[in-house]
Amino acid sequence: MLRNLRSKKSLLLTITISFLAICLSPSNSSGNKKNNDVIDPSEKNYSNFLWEKISQSGAGISEEIFSLALRGFSKLQASNRLSKDSILAIIDFSKSSKEKRLYIFDLKNQSLKFHSLVSHGRNSGEEFANSFSNQPNSHKSSLGFYITKSTYSGNNGYSLKLEGIEKGYNDYAEKRAIVVHGAPYAEDPNAVRNTYLGRSFGCPAVPMSIHKQIIKTIKDGNCLFIYYPDQNYIKSSALLNG
Repeated sequence: MLRNLRSKKSLLLTITISFLAICLSPSNSSGNKKNNDVIDPSEKNYSNFLWEKISQSGAGISEEIFSLALRGFSKLQASNRLSKDSILAIIDFSKSSKEKRLYIFDLKNQSLKFHSLVSHGRNSGEEFANSFSNQPNSHKSSLGFYITKSTYSGNNGYSLKLEGIEKGYNDYAEKRAIVVHGAPYAEDPNAVRNTYLGRSFGCPAVPMSIHKQIIKTIKDGNCLFIYYPDQNYIKSSALLNG
């Protein structure tokens, strides 16, 4: 009887120690994996995987531009300047204004949420934008990375404030009242008069028909990258270099 009791106590002690070891050991679902709420596109394997998924969406954006945008996005995220939405908006001003050149990606879900027309500043060019400025009253578009801010209702209706974060390139955005807003002149020009898209005073204006959906998707701390193959900018941008 005593021997059986000791045997049972020994078995119970073994089970208890095993249970505690399991409970105290790192969990595969938390300790050994990254928080799914924050992605790290700076990791090469993840970046390659992300590009593979995005390229399958049929967006038509080049890998070079997407990679540049990811580079800046990654640095902003690492410095805790972005929300956890993981939304990345890219404007490719190397394209004709007749083409859809605004891309809005959901990086968490590796998907393209919007692919839209977008206007450039009236003094940046006609069909193509090729001249950019950070100066007030220039009526030109500005290159570089922006962080989206809050929304408001102004002269152009429902609009989105932008914080330009690259000194010398777009840091006067708020002073210039550069915002995302809807505009009738940003609707598809090909169906009516087969000419280039209407132009703004420097704002990235989007079609009235979808401007509210676009603004709601990218507002409150997401990343916008306005691209043009300007080598001076690409080589000097702190977010693209170093």
